Amino acid sequence: MTAHTDPSGYTSPLVPGDLFARHQVITGLRALADFLETNPCVPVHEYGATFPFSVCEGDAASAARVDQVAALLGVPVADDRPTGGHYTASKSFGRITYRIVHVPQRRHDEYDAYMSYRDNIRLDPDQNNGEDGEEGRAA
Repeated sequence: MTAHTDPSGYTSPLVPGDLFARHQVITGLRALADFLETNPCVPVHEYGATFPFSVCEGDAASAARVDQVAALLGVPVADDRPTGGHYTASKSFGRITYRIVHVPQRRHDEYDAYMSYRDNIRLDPDQNNGEDGEEGRAA
């Protein structure tokens, strides 16, 4: 397997399938841009769009990947982990933003704990018989 070192010093193995998928994404983005340019009646979001990439390689490796991409983008990392948030880097290209995100394992665990109650809450559709615009309440 061949290894590649980018300008930030991050070394990763090159996998032919990864290169093929990357090529397909780039080709698709170009095709979409060409389509939108030749079809001005097709709506687009006024404020653009975000091209997100979520890193799931373990906390240390994911943070290192965000650091690596931030260096390539030439942008600082936003570290909201101390307040329970994410580790991100993003750069806008006109109205299109590329954003790489690492969600720490602790945040995943907190979310799983929070959602563990979802099966214990159900709506009672007969409460108030639909009056006052309410369709139900938690039972």
